[in-house]
Amino acid sequence: MEITAYKPYIDAEFESLMERIYPPRVCVDNETYQDCTLIKVDSANKQGILLEMVQVLTDLDLVISKSYISSDGGWFMEVFHVTDQLGSKLTDDSLILYIQQALCVDRRRGVSKESQTSLHREVRPPYASTDHTAMEITGTDRPGLLSEISAVLSKLECHVTASAVWTHNNRAASIIYMEDGFQGGPITDPKRLAHVQEQLENVVEAHHGVGERRSVRLTAPAPGQKTHTGRRLHQLMYANMDYEPCQGCNGGGLAHRNNCTKIHVSIDSCKEKGYSVVNVRSRDRPKLLFDTLCALTDMQYVVFHAAVSAKGTMADQEYFIRQQDGCTLDTESERHKLTQCLIAAIERRVSHGARLDICTHNRMGLLSNVTRAFRENGLSISRAEIGTNGDRAVGSFYVTDASGYEANPQAIDEVKKEMGGSVVVVNKSPGWTPKTSKTPSVGSVSRNSSGSIDEEKPRLSPGSLFWSQLKRLSSNFSSIRS
Repeated sequence: MEITAYKPYIDAEFESLMERIYPPRVCVDNETYQDCTLIKVDSANKQGILLEMVQVLTDLDLVISKSYISSDGGWFMEVFHVTDQLGSKLTDDSLILYIQQALCVDRRRGVSKESQTSLHREVRPPYASTDHTAMEITGTDRPGLLSEISAVLSKLECHVTASAVWTHNNRAASIIYMEDGFQGGPITDPKRLAHVQEQLENVVEAHHGVGERRSVRLTAPAPGQKTHTGRRLHQLMYANMDYEPCQGCNGGGLAHRNNCTKIHVSIDSCKEKGYSVVNVRSRDRPKLLFDTLCALTDMQYVVFHAAVSAKGTMADQEYFIRQQDGCTLDTESERHKLTQCLIAAIERRVSHGARLDICTHNRMGLLSNVTRAFRENGLSISRAEIGTNGDRAVGSFYVTDASGYEANPQAIDEVKKEMGGSVVVVNKSPGWTPKTSKTPSVGSVSRNSSGSIDEEKPRLSPGSLFWSQLKRLSSNFSSIRS
C-alpha cells in the first residue's frame, strides 16, 4: 500500500505574524556617549537576525566599537557602539534614517527609495539586480584563471559590470555580474545562457584533476532578487570546503602572553546553562564580526549571547551558542570542524599581496585587458573587487607572483603602464607577511585537553555565565571593526 505523507500548510503571512505584531524597535542615541553613537535594537527573535543587523552596518562601512547581544527566549536585544571610518559619531540625518529603516523596516519592502536617494552614496557591496546576469564560479585556484574567464566573456560579448573574487587555501570563488554586450540588459535567452555557461565550464575544467570540486552557475535575474556579494562568497567558499586545510598548533595562554597574532579558537562547555562557549582571538580588521557570524550561520548555529571587543590590534569575540536543534557541541569532530570554519572565515578576507587601486574608463573587455596584463607580467590575483558606475570603472586587485610570493615591483610598474587611468599601489595589505618559504602560514588553534586556551582569562564558571562578562566587557571595550 502506498503511503502519502502530507506536510501542514503554513501561510507566509502567518509566518511573519510575530514580526508584524512586534516590529523591530531601533533607537539611535547620540547623547549618551561623547565618542560614539549608540544603536539599540529590540525585536522578536528569528534565525539569522543577528547577521542581518551586522550586515546593514557593515555595508555602510561603519566601525563597531562595542557590541553585546542577548536573545534568550523569543526576544532579541542588540547594542552597538558605532562610529564612521574617521572615528566620528553619526550625525548625518539621512544616514540615521537609512539605518533605522534598514534595521526595522518590513524585509519584503526594503528601504524606501527616498532614503536611498537622500543617502548620497552607494551601499556596498554591489547587489545583483534586474539589470544583470549573475555568474558564480568555484574551483581550484591557479594563476591566470580570472584572465581566462574574462577573456572568454569578452569574446562572447558579455560586458562585465561588477566582479568579486576570493582565493583561500588553493580554492577560488568568484561572482561576476554582466550584461549582454549586443543589446544591453541581462542575458535572458536560454540558448545564449547555456552557451556562455558551457564555454566557462570548459575553462574551469581545463586544469582540474579527476574528482576535484568545481562549479559554474549562470542565472538570469529574478524580479526582486538580491544577492549579497560578501555573504554569497562565504557560502561558495564553505561549499568548496576551503576550511579543510585549516589546522592549528598548541600554544595556550603562552601564545597570548607572547603577543601571538595568529587566529586562536577555543570551544568550552557550560552544561548548567546548556551552551557551548566559543572564544575567538585574531587580528582586528574591517568586517571581522560579519565574517565570523557568516561561519556560525552557515553551520546552523544559533547565537544566544555574544560580546566582542578589541585591544590594540587584536580582537576578542565570545559567543554562547547551540545548534538549531538545541544541542551543544559534544563531539571532538564537531568542535574541530567549527574551529576550522571560523579560521577560514577570518582568513578569507585577509588579502595577500600588493594592492592596486584602479580608476579608469569603463569599456567592453576592460576586465579581460586588466587581468591579461597581470598574467603576462607573471602576477597572480589573490583577491579582487571591481565595479562600474556610468562611464567609470573602479576596483582593487591584490597581487602576488605566480608562486604566492611578494610581487616584483618592476612587474607592477609594467601593469600600471598598460592599464591606463589612475592606478594607486599600496605596497602590502594589512596583516600579510610575504612568504619566505614554500610552507604557507595558517591560522592557529590553541587548545589543551579541556578545550580552553587563554590562561590570562579566568575559566568560565556556571555562576558567572554571561552578564558578569558583559559588565566587564562593556566598560572596557576598544574598537572591533565590522
